[in-house]
Amino acid sequence: MELITELLAKINWTALMFTALRIVLVLLLIGLLLRAMKRVLDAWQIHLRNRAKDQGEIPSEAAKRAETLVRLVRQAAVIGLWVMGMLIILRELGISIGPILAGAGVVGLAVGFGAQNLVRDIIAGFFFVLENQLRVGDVAIINGREGLVEAINFRTTILRDIAGIVHIFPNGTITTLSNMTNEWSAYVMDLGVAYKEDVDHVMQLMQHVAEEMRSDIKYHSSMLAPLEIFGVDNFVASAVMIKARLKTRPSKQWEVGREYRRRLKKRFDSENVEIKFP
Repeated sequence: MELITELLAKINWTALMFTALRIVLVLLLIGLLLRAMKRVLDAWQIHLRNRAKDQGEIPSEAAKRAETLVRLVRQAAVIGLWVMGMLIILRELGISIGPILAGAGVVGLAVGFGAQNLVRDIIAGFFFVLENQLRVGDVAIINGREGLVEAINFRTTILRDIAGIVHIFPNGTITTLSNMTNEWSAYVMDLGVAYKEDVDHVMQLMQHVAEEMRSDIKYHSSMLAPLEIFGVDNFVASAVMIKARLKTRPSKQWEVGREYRRRLKKRFDSENVEIKFP
């Protein structure tokens, strides 16, 4: 008991109180800076969206690009603020940060040699966003896997496929990237009809159905252009193949395409147009 009393008596309570107060102030300052940074980044995100709209970019595309850029900047800023805050706190506790910084430099040099893949992943992820190759919310095919881009981080890109399976790709290992929803999308059809059918009449029906859909308020905003019919594309064993394309807003091609096929099938039935099968 006397030992504890002696130890407590040796403590400079005034200095300890001021040190604790400075640490609390540092933490409060970090919190305030984080809140201020959030407001600035939110304002920047809105500015990016508005500027993209003024330049004629599709609003949904502008929003995805702005969200991706702001997310990466926010991650870097948060890490930087906390690292600086922890160094200041260590100094307030009487721990010399000079050796820590020197050691960090040595470790950083070693990491630079030993973690080349990490550096490659970070650089690749940065250029994905900088060059507008990929954004959160895009539907893409990455290394043969198709799905929705849920996140683009400094090191990895996260893709979720239609079955709900999450695929995580280190950015530096992405060798093939196909973005299916960049600026606009398309639904391509190969339609087979019987040889006895008048193909000109069939193509007229296809155009009529497409125009009916474009006049429908539910699909008007999703369809960017009239149906493009490329013509008779091939002769196969049981059908004449007609190729066509519907140009849509990003990610709307499947919804529009399914509804178009449904309406076209009903129209063909009413006009007695035969869709051949093997």
